[in-house]
Amino acid sequence: MASKKYSFLTGFLCLLASIGFSQMGSSYDVKDSSVIPSKRMPQHTEFLNGTYNFPAKPRNQWEVGVKVGAFTVSGDVPAVFPTPGFGVHVRKAFGYVFSMRLEYMYGIGKGLSWKPAENFSRNTAWDVNGYSAPYRASGGAIVSSQSLHGYSPDEPLQEVFYNYKTQTQDLALEGVFTLNNIRFHKSKTGINLYGFAGVGGTIYDTKVNALNSDGITPYKFENIVSSTSIYKNRHDIRKQLRDGMDKSYETPAENHGDTRPKLFGQTFKPSGTIGIGVAIKLTKRLNLAIEDRQTFIKDDLLDGQQWQEQAWGNPSLTGDFDSYNYASVGLNINLGAKSVEPLWWLNPLDYAYSEIRNPRLMRLPKPVLPDSDGDGVTDQFDQEQTPQGCPVDTHGVSRDTDGDGVPDCKDKELVTPTYCQPVDADGVGKCPCPDSTCYEGFMKKGNDCAITLGALPSVTFKQGTIKIGDDAKALLASTGSRLRNSPGCRVVVVGYCSSNKREQQLSWDRVNAVINYLVEKEGLSADRFIFQYGQDGGDCNTVDLRAAGEGEEGPNTVPAPHPNLRKNK
Repeated sequence: MASKKYSFLTGFLCLLASIGFSQMGSSYDVKDSSVIPSKRMPQHTEFLNGTYNFPAKPRNQWEVGVKVGAFTVSGDVPAVFPTPGFGVHVRKAFGYVFSMRLEYMYGIGKGLSWKPAENFSRNTAWDVNGYSAPYRASGGAIVSSQSLHGYSPDEPLQEVFYNYKTQTQDLALEGVFTLNNIRFHKSKTGINLYGFAGVGGTIYDTKVNALNSDGITPYKFENIVSSTSIYKNRHDIRKQLRDGMDKSYETPAENHGDTRPKLFGQTFKPSGTIGIGVAIKLTKRLNLAIEDRQTFIKDDLLDGQQWQEQAWGNPSLTGDFDSYNYASVGLNINLGAKSVEPLWWLNPLDYAYSEIRNPRLMRLPKPVLPDSDGDGVTDQFDQEQTPQGCPVDTHGVSRDTDGDGVPDCKDKELVTPTYCQPVDADGVGKCPCPDSTCYEGFMKKGNDCAITLGALPSVTFKQGTIKIGDDAKALLASTGSRLRNSPGCRVVVVGYCSSNKREQQLSWDRVNAVINYLVEKEGLSADRFIFQYGQDGGDCNTVDLRAAGEGEEGPNTVPAPHPNLRKNK
C-alpha cells in the first residue's frame, strides 16, 4: 500500500514539473511603454531614443499565496506528526533576484512522550494536579513525595507521560532570494528555486492533557500503560496512551506568567525564520509552491516543558530553546493589470541576448572609405588619380568641359569652340580668320564682338527650377572671363516659351537668374546685358547667350510679367 502512495506522489510531482516546463516563454517587450511606471518614464524615453543603454524596470505583479501543511514543534517532548498549519502571504519583487513578502502562519502542534517522566514535579502544570514525583533523599534511598504526605511508601509511584497541544501564530517580514532565474543557456524556466529569511513575532498558547474527562481527576498513567510497557515498541505505547486519554487539553502548560510580554492574552516572543522553497508555474498567473521553513524563538516553553529528564544527581541541567517547523504546499496567484510577471520569473539576460542576436536599435560607426587622391570618390570607384583641387565626375576623372584634352583645373579657356581647337598646353585655342578681311593689325569690319567673344554657352535648368547648377556656373565663369577681356561687347540673354502665364514667368525668372549671376559673381556691369524672355524657337528649359549685333539695343532689366508666380529656387 505504501509503495502505491509513493508511486502516486512521484507521478503527481512529475506531472506538475512537466506543466511548469511547458509554460516557459520569452520575457516582456522592452519597448512596451504601458508597463513602465510614470516615475521611470524619463529613463524609458532615453532608452527608446538610444541615448541610454538600460531599459527602465517595468511595473511587475504582486503575488498573493495561501498554503496548508504540517506544523511540528521541536522541543523537549517528542512531537506528534502530522499536525495542521495554515498560512497566507503577499510578496513583491524589488529586483530580479531579491523580493520581500509579509507572511502570516497559524499552526497547531501536538506532542506525546512514550517514556514516563521522573522530574515532572518541576513543571507546575503537573504539580498542581495531584501528581507527585519521586526524588532521591540523603543516603541514596528513593523516596516518594506521596510518603511525605502520609501515603504508604509501599504504594506504587505515579507516572506521567508528557504531552501538549500548542496553538502558534506568527507574522514575519521575509527577504526572498531567487536562485535560478538568471540563466545563461535558456530564456526562462517553469521551476523557481528560492531561499528566504526574515524576522517577526510569535504568540503561542500551550496546554497539557492532565485530567480525565471530568476535568478533576488526574490520569493514572500506570493503569494506562503497564510498568513493562517501556520495553515495548514506542508506537504501541503511544497508541495505548491515546486510547486511554481524552482530547481535552484542559490544563494550561507551564508559562512565563507576567514576566514576559503578552499579546491577545498569549505569550509573545520575537522570532527569526529561515527556509527554502520551489515554485512550479502552472500558468502566467498561477503557480504551485512547496516550502519548508524553520522558526526560532528564544523560549523553552513552546511545548510546555523546559526541564529535560536528567540524572537524579544533576537536576540543574535544563533544555535548549524550542523551535518549530512548517512544511507546506501552497497556491500562488499574480495580481496586477498592465504589469509584467513578478520579476523572479523573468530572466534579465533575455533582453541582452535578444539584442545581440536581433538588434532593434543599432548605432554603427560612420564608415571610412579610402580616397587616396582626396577627390571625393572612393578608390574602389576612382578611375584616375586626380591632382589636388581638380573637380571630377562621378568616376573620379578630371572634368574637361570643352573636351579639348586639358582638364578644367588647368584650362585657361574653359570653353574653347571646336573650330578653335586644337589648343595649347593652357587650353587656349587659335581661332581661324573667317575671311580674307581678317589679318593681323587690321580690325575686321562688321560684328567684331561675335568674333571676339566667339560662341557663347547655353545654360540648361532642371524642369520647373531656376537654380543654376555647378556645370552651368563653370560655363558662366568662362563667359565672364571673355566679357572682361572685351569691355566693349554686350551679350543678349534669351529665354524661351510663353504659351501661358506660368511659362512666361518661368522664362523671365531664368533670364534674370543668369544676368544676376554674371553681375554678382563675375563682377560685370548690368548695362552689358540685353534682357529677352518668352521668345519662340528654343527649348523651354534653356537660356542662350549670344554676342549682341552691331547697333543692337535692348533693356538690361524688364519688370516681371506675373510677380505672383515668381519662383525662389
